[in-house]
Amino acid sequence: MSDALADKRTASRFRILAEIADRQPAVSQGEIAEAVGVTSQAVSEYIRELVDDGLVEKEGRSRYRVTKEGVDWLFREAKSLRRYVDHVTDDVLESLQEDAAIAVEAVEAGDTVTLSIRNGLLHATPGEEGAATGVATTDAEAGTDVGVTGFEGVIDMAPGTVTVYQVPPVRAGGSRGVDADALGEACESADLVLASGVEAVVALRRVDHSPAVAAGAGEVAAEAAARGQEVVVAVTRDEVGRVTDTLRDGETEYVVEGG
Repeated sequence: MSDALADKRTASRFRILAEIADRQPAVSQGEIAEAVGVTSQAVSEYIRELVDDGLVEKEGRSRYRVTKEGVDWLFREAKSLRRYVDHVTDDVLESLQEDAAIAVEAVEAGDTVTLSIRNGLLHATPGEEGAATGVATTDAEAGTDVGVTGFEGVIDMAPGTVTVYQVPPVRAGGSRGVDADALGEACESADLVLASGVEAVVALRRVDHSPAVAAGAGEVAAEAAARGQEVVVAVTRDEVGRVTDTLRDGETEYVVEGG
């Protein structure tokens, strides 16, 4: 555990040193006192100790700078704090988190269940034969929602890909300029079909594939692909950049087709 969590005095030293680093070289002890929640006199005493310990050097009246040794100490404590936070987040809280899944078979509260992703949704099957398991918190019949907690393991799931199919803007032919056979074939093999732009919506309707959503397509596509679904997004050419930017931000694999 970080020394900054071991006792209040070390925690105060950490926070005051961080405040000095943030404000240097002109340091207002009153502002630091307000930020940390101690008196100005206490801040003065802490700074004097930090100077004596070689973590801070005084350059003049109310002018201080964190030394290399002080920076190294801050880094060590910050990394230790980060490891502790990651442990609490990933190990402690994750095991306490409750989520909803679809029961593949009848489940009783307290049963161990195997977790899997199907069609982008979490499913729970009685037993512990899979790589990821949890514990049911509610009774549920097959096909209904069940609460699950105590997650262990990793769900075996390969991320999906997104096909961004460009549709010409109306001034360049709009939906009439689309290769209907190619667009229809792409949609047939997709788990989810989305649209961005009026021309794209109409193009999908012309191939008998109304989009699930026609707004926020990039965000929805990225989330669906992360859950293992194969997605087609028909996009009016003028809006392609907006969609692909969102996919790149989400580190989602995608290809651009059509024109």
